[in-house]
Amino acid sequence: MGLADTIQNKNQASNQDRVKAMIVLLHHLDEGLKLEYLTIKDPLMLWNNLKDRYDHLKMVILQQEHFDWIHLRLQEFKSICEYNSSMFRIISQLKLYDKNITDNDMLEKTFTTFHASNVLLQQQYREMGFKKHFDLISHLLVTEQNNGLLIKNHESRPTGSSPFPEVNETNFHQAKCGKGRDPKFLVMALAVAMTVVKEKL
Repeated sequence: MGLADTIQNKNQASNQDRVKAMIVLLHHLDEGLKLEYLTIKDPLMLWNNLKDRYDHLKMVILQQEHFDWIHLRLQEFKSICEYNSSMFRIISQLKLYDKNITDNDMLEKTFTTFHASNVLLQQQYREMGFKKHFDLISHLLVTEQNNGLLIKNHESRPTGSSPFPEVNETNFHQAKCGKGRDPKFLVMALAVAMTVVKEKL
C-alpha cells in the first residue's frame, strides 16, 4: 500500500503511512495553510479540506489555459524561443488537467499562426513533412539565426554600397595609428583615391 492510498475513502493505511503522508502534504503547503490545518492529523481529512477549498480553481485555470492556447499566435512573438516557451507553459498546465496536446496539434498551431506575409514560407515548411514539433522549432531557430546574421551584414554595408578600396583602407588605418606620414606615400595614396573616384564618376 502506497502513500496515495492514505487519501482514499475507507482506506486501511497503517499509522506509519499516515504520518509519512502528512509530512509530504504539509511540506507542500504554504506556511499560512500549515498553521490553519495544524490540528488535523489524518491525511484524508486534510486532503478533503484542501479539495473542498481549492478544487474550483481547477476549472478557472483550465479555462484560462484553453483561452491562452486558442489565442496563441507565432506572429505575436519577437522570437521563436519566446513562442516555444509560451507554448510549452500552456501545454504543461493543460496536461495537469488531463488535456493532452499532440505533436500534430502543436505543428498545426505553429503553421496556422504564421504572419500573413509568410504564407509561402508556411507552405514550404508544411511540404517538408515535419512529424515532430521539436524538429520544426529547431529548423525555425536555425532560420531565425541565419536571418539575423543576414540583416546584420546588410546593415553594416547595405546592398549597392561599395567597400573602401583596400589601399585607402590600409592607409586610413596606418594614418590613424601614426604611421604612413611620409609625404611621398600620402601623395601616392591621394593619387590612388582620385583614380577610384574618377572611375566611379
